[in-house]
Amino acid sequence: MQKETPWQCLVQENISALLKAKMGAAESSSKLASSVHDFVVKDARRNDVELSRYKGKVVLIVNVASRCGLTNSNYTELGLLHEKYGDRGLEILAFPCNQFGGQEPGSNDQIAEFACTRFKAKYPIFGKVDVNGSNAAPLYKFLKSEKGGLFGERIKWNFTKFLVDKDGHVVRRYAPTSSPLNIENDIEKLLEA
Repeated sequence: MQKETPWQCLVQENISALLKAKMGAAESSSKLASSVHDFVVKDARRNDVELSRYKGKVVLIVNVASRCGLTNSNYTELGLLHEKYGDRGLEILAFPCNQFGGQEPGSNDQIAEFACTRFKAKYPIFGKVDVNGSNAAPLYKFLKSEKGGLFGERIKWNFTKFLVDKDGHVVRRYAPTSSPLNIENDIEKLLEA
């Protein structure tokens, strides 16, 4: 085994410091954000999507899964909400997540095809994300910090929902078992505001 030169040690230390700084910046980005509109996420094709495009819209953000016991009812009701309120300014943003029982194992393309074919989803299906843990998407770190749930900040299961007002502020968090149709009154209030 070759002994490292002082130059190699210095380079390695600088690389380590840069990596730590970058990771810290990514983690703190959710703390620096003041609204959902401050984030850029990936769509199902891995293209950047600035959430500022949803300024002036009411947004329902949902972590989805295709093999969950809640899949049929949630996708069906999300579609009904989008159909009823989409023209009035409601946007539904679906973020696939495979962290709960491995219930979203497909690729981004497979997931989008499933949602759009089986449930006729006409709202965006984004790229797969983690919602908990050290690899949680910055958007989800922000959502959880704004509205904790029954178990603190952690997302409990698939189909946790966050309702966001026209200014990008998180107004309410709903449990996975909350029917999308049961939050219709909250959506209407925000659309009328």
